[in-house]
Amino acid sequence: MKGSQLTVYAANQSHRKNRKTVVDWILDEATKAGIQGATVIEVTEGYGTHGKYHAARFFELADQPVAVTVAAEDGRIDGLLDSLRQGGVRLFYTRYPIEYEVIGAERTSREGA
Repeated sequence: MKGSQLTVYAANQSHRKNRKTVVDWILDEATKAGIQGATVIEVTEGYGTHGKYHAARFFELADQPVAVTVAAEDGRIDGLLDSLRQGGVRLFYTRYPIEYEVIGAERTSREGA
């Protein structure tokens, strides 16, 4: 299948949207867009679009940068981006065209768990 890989970068984990962390909000919006999986990567350090440095420190993990990556067909990625744009949260993202597929046979109930 062909589609896109989208990575959304959140400057830190303390930002909130609708009483949720921005990361939880992004994951909820991805689910609503029909995207079936996501990877959340907690980054040690980085800097945002304003040049402000963010780092995970022993006493202050709330400033730790986070990246959320999803892969899906373009229509679902477009839907997610529309939702994020309407959310009013300042985010940076990258998007790449990809080819993807689920490989390997699914287990049946007779094969066991």
